[in-house]
Amino acid sequence: MNSDNSTPKVSVVILNYNTSGLLELLIPFVQASTYQNFEIVVIDNASSDDSVQMLAEKFVDVKVIVHEENLGFAEGYNRGLAQLETPYWILLNSDVEVDKDWIQPLVEVMESDEKIAATGPKILDYYKRDHFEYAGAAGGYMDKWAYPFCRGRLFHTLEKDEDQYEDRREVFWVSGAAFMVRASAYRELGGLDAVLFAHMEEIDLCWRMKNQGYQVWICPQSKVYHMGGGTLSKQSKHKSFLNFRNNLAIVVKNAPRHKLLRHIFIRLCLDSIAAVRYLFSPQWKHFFAIVHAHWDLIFFFRRWWQKRQDLTGPFEFRIHKGYYGKSVVEEYFLKGKKTFNDLPDSDR
Repeated sequence: MNSDNSTPKVSVVILNYNTSGLLELLIPFVQASTYQNFEIVVIDNASSDDSVQMLAEKFVDVKVIVHEENLGFAEGYNRGLAQLETPYWILLNSDVEVDKDWIQPLVEVMESDEKIAATGPKILDYYKRDHFEYAGAAGGYMDKWAYPFCRGRLFHTLEKDEDQYEDRREVFWVSGAAFMVRASAYRELGGLDAVLFAHMEEIDLCWRMKNQGYQVWICPQSKVYHMGGGTLSKQSKHKSFLNFRNNLAIVVKNAPRHKLLRHIFIRLCLDSIAAVRYLFSPQWKHFFAIVHAHWDLIFFFRRWWQKRQDLTGPFEFRIHKGYYGKSVVEEYFLKGKKTFNDLPDSDR
């Protein structure tokens, strides 16, 4: 790996679970990065394939941290990152290909203001490389009912990248597929929420960062290409459960108090509509995933509420940059607004 003490050291940290083939294919792209001071760290979540052996044989310069059990995305990262001393970390999915010049622009953003706690690259589709990819696109936003969406992606409509979102700007969240974070801020906020296990834990962390006065930025001059679905496929019932449950949970944890009950009621209603649509479709099993998500939230509500109490701070529960004060569901499904720039007041 490159090393230059005149630039801050960056750890590129890949969490792995049974993706030996992807690591072998994509680590060379990370190794080819032109940034002058970085290391590659793989955190293995008790893989049953030959990942650890393959890394030892083919990537001797890569640091490997091995967990004895699969701790999930959040806790897997938390325990691995606790062993690192570098000032900046890039959490990188194992199914992401990077451009050789991708690190430097991210470092420039982080170094520009100590209040910036996280930033991320533009995320394009590995298989359709001139289009944005679902998990992050060109920066994440949050609508009035806490539905996350992106510049370049509304629901399942993915835009072609025609340099329409090239400005660096503050957003609400950036994707955990390629997530650069200031180590000191990560430690201060306790890292990713392990109870979420997987899906939306980076949005939760970004929301907590913003509630504490930090900023989150997107940096489109950095580009990566994401395959998507590396751990759980889009057809997975468990993935649907985690997405719906976790989205509600982060509302309980982070939304302004005066909006909280209305937020939850509206979301339960909208989620129920989605559940009924699933029931009368080939993906009918997802109906039960949403019902399970709602019951889980209600049954364990005290747990999420306690997490909210634990996070109280001087900047808590504000309206943030990247918040969209309209319903993206209404704009997309009822008014036919299919791209970010079609949304009224989308430059918020």
